Amino acid sequence: MARMKSFLRHPAVRAAICAIAASYIRLVRWTSRIDVVGGEHPQRLWDAGTPFILGFWHGRLLMMPYSWPRPRPMRVLISQHLDGRLISGTLHHFGIDNIAGSSTRGGAAALIAIVKSLQRDRVSVAISPDGPRGPRMRVSLGIIQAARLSGAPILPCMYATSRRKLLGSWDRFILSLPFARSVFVWGEPMLIPREADEAQIESLRAELERRMNAIADQADALCGVDKIAPAPFAVTA
Repeated sequence: MARMKSFLRHPAVRAAICAIAASYIRLVRWTSRIDVVGGEHPQRLWDAGTPFILGFWHGRLLMMPYSWPRPRPMRVLISQHLDGRLISGTLHHFGIDNIAGSSTRGGAAALIAIVKSLQRDRVSVAISPDGPRGPRMRVSLGIIQAARLSGAPILPCMYATSRRKLLGSWDRFILSLPFARSVFVWGEPMLIPREADEAQIESLRAELERRMNAIADQADALCGVDKIAPAPFAVTA
């Protein structure tokens, strides 16, 4: 295992893996029909030049680059683990930058970078609030604090596809297959008041989690596949 990790850390190897992954994502996109539901919600903010936080579940990451119209700038919060670096390298093929960090490693620095991106640079940020290690489909407080401090709205977005392989990973990662019927479902914006107290923050965290899971279920239903269940316990702190 250590030898494999050392092999994967080699820059040339990582670059090749990222290029292959990006090519596969493009193959899936151009052989599939993709519909968009609720696209008016982000469109209003794009038209107004208002940056926002895109919230999605980690297991639905693969095709998320195509949720975002180019050339609009976007940054994604990515963990500093090896798999995070592979994800970051793949996203660069789609013109998407990253913010290094997570709720467990580099969290404070990442939060500062997210707020600066939204407020100073006017660039939207994508966050998977159950990443990088779970629990699956449970919202951690990082995305709530980022929205509270920046004043930016959170917009949930979920991807689903009719042809998929669910991996046995903690997030039940969706490996999308070519020649499928797929959908992006957007939810309505959600604001987190800066003055929210601890009880309000927890209530808003739970509401965001409910909305994100409802949208994920809706996306799966539209594609005629079984829904993916959240982990059987919720984050409370």
